Amino acid sequence: MTLKQTHGLLLWAGALALALLLVIPLAGWVCAVGVFAVVALVIWAWVRTGKHFAQHGRQRTLAGDAALPPAGYRKPVVLVCGDGLAGLFGVVPSQQLTLRTAPQGCYVCVPALDQLEAVATSIQARRPDLAGQLSVMFVANPSEHTDPAALAGRVRALRHQIALVRKRGVALPLMLVSYVQAAAGEGAWFSWESAQASPCVREDGACISLSDWQRNARDNATCALRLCSGVQISSAAAWLEETLLPHLETRNTRHPVACAITLVPALPQAVVGNLWQQRLHARTGLSDAGQPQVGSSPSLPFPDPLLDVLPLQSRRSPRLWASVAAVWMFAITGVVALASSAWQNNLLLRQVSDDLRRYTSVPLAERRDQPQFVLREDAVAVLRQVGMRLDSYYREGAPLALGLGLYRGERLRLPLLATIADHRQLPDAAMPTGLATQVRLNSLSLFGTGSAELKPGSTKVLINALVTIKAQPGWLIVIAGHTDVTGSPVQNLELSRARAASVRDWMQRMGDIPHSCFAVQGFGANQPIASNDSEDGRTANRRVDIRLVPQVGACEAPAAGPGRTPSVASSDIQP
Repeated sequence: MTLKQTHGLLLWAGALALALLLVIPLAGWVCAVGVFAVVALVIWAWVRTGKHFAQHGRQRTLAGDAALPPAGYRKPVVLVCGDGLAGLFGVVPSQQLTLRTAPQGCYVCVPALDQLEAVATSIQARRPDLAGQLSVMFVANPSEHTDPAALAGRVRALRHQIALVRKRGVALPLMLVSYVQAAAGEGAWFSWESAQASPCVREDGACISLSDWQRNARDNATCALRLCSGVQISSAAAWLEETLLPHLETRNTRHPVACAITLVPALPQAVVGNLWQQRLHARTGLSDAGQPQVGSSPSLPFPDPLLDVLPLQSRRSPRLWASVAAVWMFAITGVVALASSAWQNNLLLRQVSDDLRRYTSVPLAERRDQPQFVLREDAVAVLRQVGMRLDSYYREGAPLALGLGLYRGERLRLPLLATIADHRQLPDAAMPTGLATQVRLNSLSLFGTGSAELKPGSTKVLINALVTIKAQPGWLIVIAGHTDVTGSPVQNLELSRARAASVRDWMQRMGDIPHSCFAVQGFGANQPIASNDSEDGRTANRRVDIRLVPQVGACEAPAAGPGRTPSVASSDIQP
């Protein structure tokens, strides 16, 4: 893919990741950290890919006015490396790409074996559409080497470079070419493709078997010359099979190696005592066999007739590949979002069902002084909050975490509202004349923010409440703490009960009221008296309610004795 398409995929992936953070319900700080991580990762990948493409794009320059084939070119692009490069391309600087274009394909010079992977990557960076047309032509001339171990090392280095390129998904077919020095060569190419037992002869655009090529000689002299060439070709083929092919892993049928040999009158870089000369001397006993020719032309022929045998990999266009990748990213994101929405809907149904089951499991109370009355009131307060939540979803639409066509809370909204409407309120018990039913205190006048410790200036407010709510035998003083929705539900519940306990302790200490006269409750934010959407509503919800509840045997007056002070029930306390 091109740099522009890669950057487009990065932006698309970042947008999908941010969309997932909106769909999946997370804590505020977790969502903020996730957004920061996604943005940072996209920026890092953007800069890194830009540097990567720039590095490979500048790695090699084209020599002279040469240019890569135009768009739509469907011929092989052959990376030529190994021996005889000077005889094929001439002298070329090591940091330049030399090209030769023929009707059958395009040749690119690779100055050194360790640069094969870099050259292939550079071409892919410039022209991703040519990746499926790349192939390698390795030239191995026995007349240019004297050490078979050194030649085997070069072949293994070639195999390593090819493996690096193939890891990127490029097939990179390999063609092994050898130029053999002969007294007279007719310019024919002898090739073995796949698992052929005998070579094919390619000459003048025709491809025939070796035996037919020898029989089709014009005269006896040509026939004799071709018979001699056949012997030389067979010997050279045996040398390739024994010396080079074992190091190229020819058993890998997925990437077969094609071999090609041609006879030339002279090699420009042949050395004395080379491997070809050693082979001929070992078989003929002649010390001057295979001596290199001096003063011959350094030019070597290109294997143009053999380029048709190189397979072209069917490769999709970079734009299509980028589109497919974008669609897969969207599909994976959609699956994750739907799975999260389904899980949240199941969780909502489970929570609402549990709240309804909890309410219905509490038996009805006949009087307010019964324990089940408080439990049932707590349960219906939770149902009211859930009902407000489901009603807001009905009016304003379900959030993304529950939406995406999977919202199932509507099936429970009407039964829930019906249950709340059917809740029976018990009438208040008859109160003695002159006694207040309930006193409501603002928590801000008693406590600091998030604290359950009474303020020094709260004494006057508490004394007024103590005078208004007078302890009587048979009446229970119920002190209930309430908070707004700020903070976690568990912390709010603990804070509300701690504040109610602080008021109870003060009244018990200052009024000398028995401990049995009190009942402490903490409701957290479960029983709001105003909307928590405004500051005034939240202020009203932060309160402490004190009320009298008739209960047999509660708040019995303590026995009088030395050092005892009268109880509040029998004293008039002025503020």
